[in-house]
Amino acid sequence: MPPIQEPAERHTLSLLVDNEPGVLARIVGLFSGRGYNIDSLTVSEVSHDSRRSRITVVTTGAPMIIEQIKSQLDRLVPVHRVVDLTVIGKAVERELALIKVRGKGEIRQEALLIADSFRARTVDTTLESFVFEITGKPDKIDQFVSLLEPLGLVEVSRTGVAAIGRGPDAM
Repeated sequence: MPPIQEPAERHTLSLLVDNEPGVLARIVGLFSGRGYNIDSLTVSEVSHDSRRSRITVVTTGAPMIIEQIKSQLDRLVPVHRVVDLTVIGKAVERELALIKVRGKGEIRQEALLIADSFRARTVDTTLESFVFEITGKPDKIDQFVSLLEPLGLVEVSRTGVAAIGRGPDAM
């Protein structure tokens, strides 16, 4: 009888780490060395005084794999805390994207209407193109991009997911 495979789940992990050279490489190396994929990665210093950074990693895997990832991350020396925001269930996730669309005439009008309905801002415009800025959940950005594809999508630049737990407590 073949082994039963657990379905893959998307998880958002938030890490508090030392802000020093090589930390990000060690974390990414942990993922790549074990064949885990990173769907999204954002890093920023969050405390200049204590020289700490927050890393938000979105990854997909079976529950057992996600637990292994969290356990291995927790054992790395520069990692102070690992929180699975998906498990705690009360988190706010946002992403920012810049989307360039080429078009004239009716296509221009349609792109502007779609952008307006998604509350995207026009941050650059020429006679032949637009650059839209949109923030929201990754699914919202995916939908926006898919609607713009047939209208002349040129390129997309995304920041990756930034996430934080809801409520008064820190991670």
